[in-house]
Amino acid sequence: MGHAIPPLSDLTSSRQGPDMTDLNAILAPGMFVRHPDYPDWGTGQVQSSIAGKITVNFPDQGKVVIDGTRIALLVVFDP
Repeated sequence: MGHAIPPLSDLTSSRQGPDMTDLNAILAPGMFVRHPDYPDWGTGQVQSSIAGKITVNFPDQGKVVIDGTRIALLVVFDP
């Protein structure tokens, strides 16, 4: 499971600013996603999406909380 989890600030720094709305509003538990900045994490499964914070369980990274107002996760329709 190789890589250390970067701080939440690193996971949110490369996209939109803090005033953006939830870019992942369509996400629901059970859906599959990829992180656009960390493709080596693999396809993760959404565990929860509450107030713009999306918890995703990635096979190669584990459980990660992502700020949905800054990162637009990539939906995977055929994992």
